[in-house]
Amino acid sequence: MIITLTANPALDKTIELGEPLAPGAVQRAVASHVQAAGKGVNVSRAIAAAGGATLAVLPGASTDPLVTALAHDQLAHRNLPIAEALRTNTTLTDPDGTTTKINEPGPALDAQQLAELGELVAEEAAGASWLVMAGSLPPGVPAGFYAQLTAKLRAALGAKCPKIAVDTSGAPLLELFAHGQQHIPDLVKPNAEELAQLAGCYSEAALEGSIELAAGCAQQLLDRGAGAVLATLGAQGALLVTKQGAWHGSHTPIIPRSTVGAGDSSLAGYLLADAAGASAPERLRNAVAYGAAATQLPGSTIPTESDLTAGAVTVSELTSTQGTES
Repeated sequence: MIITLTANPALDKTIELGEPLAPGAVQRAVASHVQAAGKGVNVSRAIAAAGGATLAVLPGASTDPLVTALAHDQLAHRNLPIAEALRTNTTLTDPDGTTTKINEPGPALDAQQLAELGELVAEEAAGASWLVMAGSLPPGVPAGFYAQLTAKLRAALGAKCPKIAVDTSGAPLLELFAHGQQHIPDLVKPNAEELAQLAGCYSEAALEGSIELAAGCAQQLLDRGAGAVLATLGAQGALLVTKQGAWHGSHTPIIPRSTVGAGDSSLAGYLLADAAGASAPERLRNAVAYGAAATQLPGSTIPTESDLTAGAVTVSELTSTQGTES
């Protein structure tokens, strides 16, 4: 069982434009899509679509449109009832796949609600194989929420605590490494911008332009206590660095349609392969295949196994992850 926590879920509304976005102009959409989402929800969707056991945990009233959409889609979930409505995120996609995102802040959660959400996660996560904590945090929630919850779950669940993966950004991401070893997840999934922020060296463009630099930055996170790093690098594919080695995976060139949810799909692909007992290179191959498939689908559509082209993915082992002094 793979449990996901989405602390700040959203209805994802994607509007496909027939021409490039022109600020200040009136434009017509060629299509639009709405889906109950959020990073953890997206991971659960991909796992469920592949026949895997998963449960999405999130705040939201049972009558909220997002939660009712999950029920309609028959995605297994547990929601912590709150009074405020959940947010809507809007994405505009150009014909060439360029995306413009407008994310609402979401409802605030007070200390009691946060405690209850953590208790709900602990109840469901006991004995699971993985817990994924993903996405931004609601307004007012301490940046260290994911880090603190990681430590609390390990202390409370002991041997029944699942492996923990975190996919977030900004201050919540930095907080993962601001405390002790118990606060650091087993798997971190940054993109190039987030990896540069964590490592404190280079830029997003530099890391996407050099697999060696990106691998060196990922190795720094292992040196600081992370179990593994799955870094998505846009068109350059993805990188997996573990204590056993480092690998780079790339897909043959594709025509992107929407990048929304591609990183979530990559993480789901990795976890699905892990659940099947795959080796590290094969886990990376599946992650890249899922991410590439997601970019070729509209809006936040989650790929299924029939969308994958794993044979178009090349995985190569890296011989060194050192030499990243800025």
